[in-house]
Amino acid sequence: MTQKKTDPDSRSSTQDSEPCQPAAVGRKRDPGLDEKILQATVDALADLGFDGMTMDMVAARGKAGKAALYRRWPSKTMLVKDALIWMSRKHLLPGSLPDTGNLRNDLLALIKPQSIQEGQRKLQVLAGLGSFWKQEEIAETGVTEIFEPWAEANRQLIQRAIKRGEISDRAEVDQACKVISAMTSYRSLIERKTADRDFFVSLIDCVILPSLLNPPVDTAAKKKKNSEPKRKGSS
Repeated sequence: MTQKKTDPDSRSSTQDSEPCQPAAVGRKRDPGLDEKILQATVDALADLGFDGMTMDMVAARGKAGKAALYRRWPSKTMLVKDALIWMSRKHLLPGSLPDTGNLRNDLLALIKPQSIQEGQRKLQVLAGLGSFWKQEEIAETGVTEIFEPWAEANRQLIQRAIKRGEISDRAEVDQACKVISAMTSYRSLIERKTADRDFFVSLIDCVILPSLLNPPVDTAAKKKKNSEPKRKGSS
């Protein structure tokens, strides 16, 4: 009787999609190990792309047991999503939000300076995502959730500028945050260029600030005012 051979590639794929048993109750999670695994995932994505990396590879690079990996992330897709969110958060300066007293300077101060090597590495990660975007767990949120840490930081800076009277409370805050994320995604994913400081200066000065400083007219209120009957003697 001949023994059936197993395709190692198909075995790795099955292992990547099958979660292990949940962690024992009361077992503490090591945040230091989490960060090592996420960094290992980013490195694997840069070197091999989403379709080429496996959970086994990440476990080996992060010096983590495979059971520990699956306790944290039930699938490769969810692991990669969290690694991209972590990478996005690392692009921001750590600690409290900048407070220069000026929205433009705040938005620019939020961005963490990075070397050319770091920028190129990030481009490699994004360029190698491949079928990641087609996964069911990602289809609904797309890049929105991945860039959310950065979008939330921008949102807080803009809201603070509204409170100090720098821009109108009619400013389209969420729209501005979405534009920043969308333009950065386009720069990285479509143009395959690094989102450097010059790019952000141009984006903030030419797109974001003009839109915030010149909010759309409240058309509903304008129509109501125009529909009101004019008083006698008014022109």
